[in-house]
Amino acid sequence: MANTHIGSSFDDFLEETGGLAESNAIAIKRVIAWEIRQKIEQENLSKTKMAQLMNTSRSALDRLLDPTNTSITLHTLEHAAKVLGKTLRLELS
Repeated sequence: MANTHIGSSFDDFLEETGGLAESNAIAIKRVIAWEIRQKIEQENLSKTKMAQLMNTSRSALDRLLDPTNTSITLHTLEHAAKVLGKTLRLELS
């Protein structure tokens, strides 16, 4: 009995099982949350102050900083980037 997965990549496996898009989204969100958290710490901003600068609630900021929450809007990401003096760039490849 031949194993059809021998020689294939983990990405191929995830694509076959339907988990590739979700895995990529989680990985991207983890990086974004980490980068935003690092910038907040560098600027010595509290979560409350950052939320005020974004004109949002602290719970919305917590969702943005949650590395597993992938349901963040582009508007929220753009606003956070702007407050931190950054720009948000997206690319389709």
